[in-house]
Order: sequence, then structure tokens, then C-alpha cells
Amino acid sequence: MKIIVTAGGTMGHINPALAIIEEFQKHEQNLEILYIGTHNRMEKELIPSLNIPYESIMIYGFTKNIFLDIKNIFCINKALQKCRNIMQQFQPDVVIGVGGYVTYPVIKAAHELKIKTFIHEQNSIPGKSNKIIAKYADIIGITFLKSKEYFKTTGKIIYTGHPCGAKAKTIKKKDKRELGISPNKPLVTFVAGSLGSDSLNNKVKNYLTKLADKSYEVCYITGNMHYQEFMKKSQFPQNVHIFPYIEQLPGLLKISDLVISRAGAASLAEIVALEVPALIIPSPNVANNHQFYNAKELEDKGCIKLLEENKITSTSLATTIEDLLNDSRKRAHMKACMQKENVIDSAKIIYDTIKEEIKN
Repeated sequence: MKIIVTAGGTMGHINPALAIIEEFQKHEQNLEILYIGTHNRMEKELIPSLNIPYESIMIYGFTKNIFLDIKNIFCINKALQKCRNIMQQFQPDVVIGVGGYVTYPVIKAAHELKIKTFIHEQNSIPGKSNKIIAKYADIIGITFLKSKEYFKTTGKIIYTGHPCGAKAKTIKKKDKRELGISPNKPLVTFVAGSLGSDSLNNKVKNYLTKLADKSYEVCYITGNMHYQEFMKKSQFPQNVHIFPYIEQLPGLLKISDLVISRAGAASLAEIVALEVPALIIPSPNVANNHQFYNAKELEDKGCIKLLEENKITSTSLATTIEDLLNDSRKRAHMKACMQKENVIDSAKIIYDTIKEEIKN
């Protein structure tokens, strides 16, 4: 089998693309993969480092700068032609788009060449690219059921869940002692996405300085780019542990009694897959406020508690966290709701669906 995969810009798109690729590798002995990404975003370095053949196209997201946007129209047309040439040479059985503006010319070119296409939407409210290319997709996979109402398409829409959830379950638990964390106390873990969040850091810092008399430990991940600034002129009690970044984060979530997280689709998928009680603080600085709607759908189902960033004070945060830590019934209810929502074989559903589509 030959597949082309396209996704780019952020790990929120790249990680599920890699999870889908891994699933195909499990089942297809003679699999040939080609990844098409941008010429200047993180996938350009990451994908070749994984020994996955890579082709880049020059394309940019649209802005409100008319001169840059006109330039981008020319780039899109050139990218479309390059994609057509690549596909005519590679002859893929299917082209898979997993988000980001790079997917537009790739999926459109595949449609023009009558190659089967699949796209996956990670968020509750679809991104611009997926909304536009939905009309070129034979199948659309969705993580949240709410997404279905945004797609006007003749293609099939299937509920797949998020491919990163199952992968999280395979990652080894962290050892609290190796991280300097007491093994005998409840652990609260804060994580604000792969890059961290300056606004959340500023909101939480005061809370962290006041935890010396608490009976729980806190692990706070600032993000690499914010760590030095966060640690300046700061003294934290011994039960607060600050890290710039944690490799294999699901391994830390597995030993956490409560996680405080942003509402990126991959983060939520991992939390639900691992059934970790969660307080979710959506980033307000994302397109269409999609993180809020990601979290709202899960809160409505009883899986998490949602707290908006503009309502956070050190007092409200401490109260909410301690209420959850002290309410074992509430945490048990969250876990039970997550168990119902957990699509642990998302990547397999995607593989099976595509395999069936190729036969037709």
C-alpha cells in the first residue's frame, strides 16, 4: 500500500498524523509512506528525522496583509502543481490530511486526480482548512461529535476519536522519586501545552508560592521558553516542583491524582484515555475559541471541570483544586464518564475505514 500523509504547523496536527502512520505500519508489511509538509514549519525537521520520506511545499497561512495574501495565492497554485506531479509519480492509494493550512493543496490535488482522500478533525469546531477541503474528502474523521454539524459534504463522516489517546496508554509510568516528588502524597500536575503559556504562568505563580502547608504535591511545567523567566526572583515551597518540560508526558499523567491542563485536542485525548480527573483551563488565544468548546463538550458529559482563565485568582484556583482533591466521588464520576467517552482504538478505526474505502 502507498499513502501520502499531510499535516503541519503544530504538534497538535503532527502527533495524530504520526499515530495514524504508526497504525498503518502495524498492518501493512509493504507500506510506502510519503509525507508532504511546509518548507518552514516544525514538521520539516521532525519528519525526516523519523526516517519518513518528506516533500515540502511553499505555502503560508492567510493574514490580513493584502500583499502577503496575494503572494500566498501564487504559492498555493505552485504548491497544487507540485502536489499533482508528486502524486502522479508516487501513485498513492490514499491521501490523508490531519490539519493545518498545508493540507489544502495536497487534498485538492488528490481529489482532482481522483485519488481517495481522508481528513481528520481534532477539535470540536473545525479549523478553516478542514472546512474548506471537506468537499474534497471521501471520508472525514471527527474527534468530537459536535464537529459533524460544521461539515457540509457529500463524503462520509465517521466518529473516530483522537489517535493520540491510545498511544498515551502505552507509555511507561514515571517514578515519583526520580522526579523528587513524595510518593506518599496526592500529586497535582499542571501542563499548558507543548510550548507552555505565559498568561497561565502569570496567573498560577502566586498560587504556587502559598502551598507550603498543603498536604499535596504540585508538579508545574512552564514550557521551555518560559522557564528562566518563571524562575526569576521566585521561591517555591518544597512540595512544588517546577520543570521546563517533561518527556513522555503521559507517563507523568499516569501518576497524577489531578491534572490542570489546556484544552488542546491531543491533551484532552490523553487525559480521557488515561482517565485522569481534570480541571481544564482553555486557552482564550486560539482560533474560534475552539479550546473552550473542546472542554465544554467534555464538561457537559461530566468528564472534566472547566475553569475559564479570566476567572482565575490564586484563591479561586486553590479552592477549586482542593475541592476536587477532597471529593473522591466527583473524581470517580469523572473517571467513569471518561471511560464511556474513551475511543481507545481511534487509529485502528481510521485504518480500517480507509482500507475499506480503498477496496470500493
